[in-house]
Parts: sequence; C-alpha cells; structure tokens
Amino acid sequence: MRAKIVYGCAVLICIVLGLSSRVCGDWIPPFAAKHLGDVLWASMIYFICRVLFTRRQRWLSLVLSLCFSFGIEFSQLYQSEWINVVRDSVLGGLILGKGFLWIDLLRYTAGIMSVYALDRICSPRMIHQDK
Repeated sequence: MRAKIVYGCAVLICIVLGLSSRVCGDWIPPFAAKHLGDVLWASMIYFICRVLFTRRQRWLSLVLSLCFSFGIEFSQLYQSEWINVVRDSVLGGLILGKGFLWIDLLRYTAGIMSVYALDRICSPRMIHQDK
C-alpha cells in the first residue's frame, strides 16, 4: 500500500508541474517550456501504471506507458467532428492532445525512460522486485 501512495504522490507532482509548465511557460527557459509538458505527461502515465501494477515488474509499466502514450499520439491522426469536440475541451485537450507531432513520441520516450530509471534507482524494493 505504501508504494501505491508514493506512486500516487508522483502522479500528483507530475500533474502540478505539467500544468505549471503550461501556465508559467514565459518564466522558464524556452526549451523547457516547449518540451517539459509532454515529458511530464508521459511521466505521469508511467506513475499511473505503477499505481495500477505495483506488484508487477517495472518493465511492464514501462511498456504499457509507452504503448498508451504512443497510442494517444497516433490517435491524433484520426480527425472526426465528435473527437475534435472532445479535444477542444480543456480536459480532452490535456488527455488526448490536439494534433500529431513526431517530436511528441521522443518527448514521451524521454519522460518515461527518465522516470523508469529514477524508479529503479530510488525504489527501496528494487532489489527484491526486479530480477
């Protein structure tokens, strides 16, 4: 249960930092303002997978979060009136995005791989969980 709480807190931190990077984009370096939101969004997806699959090996969360993130990005190639109405809402836009960008796949990969590495280094159960 403790691991779920820690990963849940990591989800909340990613949400706060990600939204802050959008709102305060003028106050951070341009490179960070351009890329940080997507990196943090993908990091949040990884941590959500860890909340759901705490007792499973980390590589499963790595693969699932990459598949989910890539799936959301590729879904943006589909343009229909009903889905674009959803995407035009604030929550729909944050979750589904608005338009396909190849660079987003790189941002997602960077975010997920970074928090995966951080998870492996920082988790006190790392030695017993991953073999």
